[in-house]
Amino acid sequence: MARPANAVMGKVLKLLTASPGVNTNLDTLAQLEQMPVTALTDRQIRAQNVSVELSDRSAEAGYPAVLVYCDKIANLLTEKFRAFSGKAHMVVEVRLSQDRIDGLEQLMQLYVEAITQLLEQNQGDWGQGMYYTGGYEVAFGPVKHGGRNFIQIAKITFEVGASSN
Repeated sequence: MARPANAVMGKVLKLLTASPGVNTNLDTLAQLEQMPVTALTDRQIRAQNVSVELSDRSAEAGYPAVLVYCDKIANLLTEKFRAFSGKAHMVVEVRLSQDRIDGLEQLMQLYVEAITQLLEQNQGDWGQGMYYTGGYEVAFGPVKHGGRNFIQIAKITFEVGASSN
């Protein structure tokens, strides 16, 4: 069961880090909004599902961070004679932290918009039995104490259809 989830997760990581990818959208939005933003490096975009408390204790914790993971898969057997044909429920979690609370929410909205634009631009067949029909949901968490002083987390969830033998 982990194979379809890992394949979809790898594809989402490629979409985020490719050129043009999330940084292209981020640069365009930052210019429109006249806000300074930090481009995401490959080290900041990673496949990981770890709590903020644990990642803050890690020496590798850095912000902004984009974490990609599959939180559930469903083998719906929609295609006969396939070992797996169903959906992978994916999460792209954006974590931002800074020493001042001012502007944190606006910056978060910018990063989320860049990622959701990338998803909209990549609707359709992703190859290797994966397809994204569109649609996503964004949940913005409250600003809390953590990270560099204040931290906010947003989760972008979406489903990717997958099938494999």
